[in-house]
Amino acid sequence: MKKVVLATVMVMLAGSALAAGKPCDELKGEIDAKLQAKGASGYSLQAVDKGSATDGKVVGTCEGGTKVLVYKR
Repeated sequence: MKKVVLATVMVMLAGSALAAGKPCDELKGEIDAKLQAKGASGYSLQAVDKGSATDGKVVGTCEGGTKVLVYKR
């Protein structure tokens, strides 16, 4: 019985850690590295609140889905 309870707690903790999402700075660094590897230049990546991106292309979500990364050329 103790093993079942322990396993349940571990699954719940792992699920909450995944639901938190990546920090915006970490995701921005990853996307920036991929863009530079492809030779892109003259762009900006900006983290904004979800739903407030008016121009540019949304290229990722962070902070548990509360913010998005916007790519502008």
